[in-house]
Amino acid sequence: MVYTQGLPVRARQQQRRVLAPVLGLIALGICGLVVLGVVTSEVGIGAVIGGAFIALLPVGPVVAAFLWADRWEPEPPRLLLVAFLWGACVATLTALVINSSAALAADEVLGKGSGDVIGATVAAPVVEEAVKGAFLIGLLIWRRREFDGVIDGIVYAGLVAAGFAFTENILYIGRAFAEEAAAGQSGLVVTVLVLRGLFSPFAHPLFTAMMGIGVGIAALSRNKAVRVLAPLAGYLVAVLLHALWNGSAALGGGEGFLAVYVFIMVPLFAGMITFVVLQRRREQRVVAAALPGFAQAGWVAPSEIELLSSLAGRRGWRSAVQRHSGKEAAKAVGDYQAAVTELAFLRNRFARGLVDPQDRGWHDELLSVLGQARRRAMGMPEALTAAFQRPPLGWSPPPPLPPGWVPPPPPPPWAAGWRQQPPASAQRSWPAQPPPSPNWEQPTQQLRPQNWMQRQPPPPGGGQPPRR
Repeated sequence: MVYTQGLPVRARQQQRRVLAPVLGLIALGICGLVVLGVVTSEVGIGAVIGGAFIALLPVGPVVAAFLWADRWEPEPPRLLLVAFLWGACVATLTALVINSSAALAADEVLGKGSGDVIGATVAAPVVEEAVKGAFLIGLLIWRRREFDGVIDGIVYAGLVAAGFAFTENILYIGRAFAEEAAAGQSGLVVTVLVLRGLFSPFAHPLFTAMMGIGVGIAALSRNKAVRVLAPLAGYLVAVLLHALWNGSAALGGGEGFLAVYVFIMVPLFAGMITFVVLQRRREQRVVAAALPGFAQAGWVAPSEIELLSSLAGRRGWRSAVQRHSGKEAAKAVGDYQAAVTELAFLRNRFARGLVDPQDRGWHDELLSVLGQARRRAMGMPEALTAAFQRPPLGWSPPPPLPPGWVPPPPPPPWAAGWRQQPPASAQRSWPAQPPPSPNWEQPTQQLRPQNWMQRQPPPPGGGQPPRR
């Protein structure tokens, strides 16, 4: 073990891994407490409690929609939670301070009453989208591995914006509670809930998703200019849409707001849904193209290719396992499916030149995760039996892998379906195909009946780089 300044390197790394999340949670907690104090001082504790319960209603469908979009390669739950808390605490507090200061300055310079208009149409869009987008930029810089495509940018942006909208809804609904109590009227809370929770729950996520698309494009580009300009362009579009939305309500009256809502926001929302669906299909094609090579290498069983190639097949597999073997076995299969997807995305990035071909550490790490997930699934024979829609006659569940089994060397990322010819330097750093050793053949043969090879065609590609 290497020692640095009296402490082992491993110990220092462990300290950083523990200290950084703790400090981050402390910061988020402080911001949340400050926001709670500001809102409570404005509308009262009773209105805050009532507003919080009502504000929960639109949050569930919004978060569920983004989790649905993230089904092929789910992001770490803890990171998604941090994204939501960033929007609910840090972004909200920053926006409250800066927007209030800008409104006061506008009142002093331009006259009484102008602060609300300037704050809504200029300060709020610029500041709020910048603070929400800061989380995405931080992920792009420090957690770039989490970005496998544009969908990831949209999901993180949506969770940040959902957290921001949640706290903002508490403030607006709390104000409605307070005004109802003071004026002795009723119906104001319902009106605010309908406007913000029913007609526009996706407003903030839709704005910030534009920057999420830009960050996702930057993560998948080798061009330095694109890496800078794509997030900036996404931010400007988010600010423009946010300013148009707020301006139509502040300056256009009811007719202007309705026109922007019907002719701009609704078509844009429909276009975003279409875009997400198309991106999910692209992710499916990436996984499906990688599976024949994975089966050839022995990382997955050939009988599992069809099930792993679609979300319906994966869901049906997990459901069958849960019915026969319980939730633990179904979770093992789910972890195995997620590891297959993660490795397929990484190898696609290798093939497109987005990752240095010499960086084998990342690939080997994911391959090890895949091997561990498969060993856990193989320890539950019912989970593997469910992979066969019709189990072959005389086939019995395989025994667990040996404790010391090591995954075989990987074939090149461009093998078995990859479209791009690798550079000469990369060809030298990857073996042409996995060696036909007993260690390579054993895990695959354990999943097949004895006469499987006589009844199945060879996998496509043959492990050789495709010809142009």
